[in-house]
Amino acid sequence: MTVRLLIADDHDVIRAGLRSLLHDVREIEIVGDAPDGDEAIRLARRFRPDVVLLDVRMPGVDGLGVLSQLRAELPGSSIVMFSSYDNPTYIARAVALGAAGYLVKSASKDEIVAAIHRAAAGDMLWSREGLRRVAGALSTPRATIDFDAPLTRRESEVLRQLALGLSNKEIAQALDISYETVKEHVQHILRKLGVADRTQAAVWAVRKGIA
Repeated sequence: MTVRLLIADDHDVIRAGLRSLLHDVREIEIVGDAPDGDEAIRLARRFRPDVVLLDVRMPGVDGLGVLSQLRAELPGSSIVMFSSYDNPTYIARAVALGAAGYLVKSASKDEIVAAIHRAAAGDMLWSREGLRRVAGALSTPRATIDFDAPLTRRESEVLRQLALGLSNKEIAQALDISYETVKEHVQHILRKLGVADRTQAAVWAVRKGIA
């Protein structure tokens, strides 16, 4: 069976590299490649690929936003996140949103080809070690109940950025506030949500529809 693959990555060299890497794999047909999240959604709707290899950080709709939308619209397509970042927050959100797996861009050709075939067959690619890393976040004790101390508008903004996997420095730049102010907001968020770390907070935000 030929696997119909869609690639989404904002770096031209990555998309071209994947096309070159997979051109001699006869069982994989690349039906399209997208430079951003909006184009990835458009092409996925048009081609209905078996597998989407999806970058996490892209302009416009980010990869995790694309994942959420495509899982709702195209449940028959398996989505494998493809990232330079071995980031527990990204991994936890990908698991929570229904990705078939998560590959780092340093993966070998054999690993990428095997992942595409397994995803097309309906297999989940999550390793026991990978799930163990984010198990605490995925079982957040307060994820399904309301909390007594509501987040302020600024805390909600910080939480949305945090759920995208941004560091405190990146959040400070995005919101034009100081690094120390971000640290203080993050501490307040963790306390109010009753979670242990920022990865748990990110999963909480996904489940509440905030991010």
